[in-house]
Amino acid sequence: MRTTRRGRWSWKIAGGVCAAVAALALLLAMCGFPPGRVGGGDTEPGGVATAPGNRPAQAGGDNSEVGWGFTHTEYSADQGTATATADADRLLSAERLPQNQHIMGWGAQNPEPRPGEYDFEELDSRVDLIRKTGGTPVITLCCAPDWMKGGKPGETRWSELEKAPDPEHYEDFAKLAGKIARRYPDVRHFIVWNELKGFFDDGKKRWNYEGYTRLYNLVYRELKKADEENRVGGPYVVMDSYRPGDDTYASELKGPWGSIDRRALDAIRYWNRNKAGADFVVVDGSSYTKDDAYVPDEFAATRKFADVGRWLRRETGLPLWWAEWYVETADENDDRAGWSEPRRTAVQASALIEMVRGGATSGFYWNPQNTGANCPGCLWRSTELDDGGGRLPMMRLLAAFSRAFPPGTPLREVDVAADDRPNVRVLATDRQVLVVNTKDRRIDADVDGQRFAMGPYEVRWLKRS
Repeated sequence: MRTTRRGRWSWKIAGGVCAAVAALALLLAMCGFPPGRVGGGDTEPGGVATAPGNRPAQAGGDNSEVGWGFTHTEYSADQGTATATADADRLLSAERLPQNQHIMGWGAQNPEPRPGEYDFEELDSRVDLIRKTGGTPVITLCCAPDWMKGGKPGETRWSELEKAPDPEHYEDFAKLAGKIARRYPDVRHFIVWNELKGFFDDGKKRWNYEGYTRLYNLVYRELKKADEENRVGGPYVVMDSYRPGDDTYASELKGPWGSIDRRALDAIRYWNRNKAGADFVVVDGSSYTKDDAYVPDEFAATRKFADVGRWLRRETGLPLWWAEWYVETADENDDRAGWSEPRRTAVQASALIEMVRGGATSGFYWNPQNTGANCPGCLWRSTELDDGGGRLPMMRLLAAFSRAFPPGTPLREVDVAADDRPNVRVLATDRQVLVVNTKDRRIDADVDGQRFAMGPYEVRWLKRS
């Protein structure tokens, strides 16, 4: 579904997600808001998603919730030209977003090439970047060294990255997780594994949730042994879905956007019943279906995030994290470059709105930095460029949203004129309103008692008196 990254290597990782959504009238009814009013969002200034002011990445909620940030991938701000990396450091230091890093792949070498022999140089580099820029650090405990999954000690075959450790090495992986937790005592949040990679049972045509849960429990206990204050979550399942009318692996979790694959729900239920403990539940997903359909369109499709979130909160009772989310389908090269940046940013804003409405308190944008000048959806210009490191539109949105809707923020209703309801998405708090124009044309909007014009796909923040 996205490109996996390690050092200078890249290759494809399978996986998709799904979905689509309802018309706005149905959306309003299902959200429980009275006609003409829509639930809202929080904090900070007006203007176009550039709200100023610093705050700790974790503001509100408890320490099982970190807020809205991003995941580092193969290329990130710890490498590049001196000028560009310095600019990126200043950008990240100003925003102080939660930042996630995997222990192997996505910019990190094999952490234990041979049993008891460790290489943390690249992981150290990423953790140091997070520390010096003031972000809340999160570590995803994936993937496993080759010798834990049938390979030779000292050998690293990146084409085998998706393989899960063999059951006889589950304890070895848990010990590695414990060593990492002790190496970085300031890291308090850990995600166990990534998308159940390597845990699909081809014979049973379902997830091997028994094996994953056994691994999870060993890792959970080891992390709590390292420090009881460590916060641990799973199972990081991809919430795949099928379009309406397709009964493939149909489940009870459905909506106008389609139906969630019941095998994903089975995995979550088993993990939830049999886990040793958890501080939060983690999933990943996309708004489009398994066959890359937006139902009924790319904005309405994001309603899937709200419906899935409500189900997860009811099922587990845990704080909800989205480890990844996607709104634009990928091409044959796994690139998402078919939309204009305004359209992409507007649909991403709609997705963030729906995740919050579904009860999510934390999420990590998969930051696809590359080495060139053209990087659709990136947070900053490539630090491999002399003039790199500068803020891009998605960073403006993510940073403003992170400030406005930290964990624990109460949402408020907001008036929207009847003829504007099909055209905008809104989220509000006592202090401000996020408004998204879903149309590829100029509109005149009447929101929260304020009249104003919006450009095509404009994302705007309104102050509330």
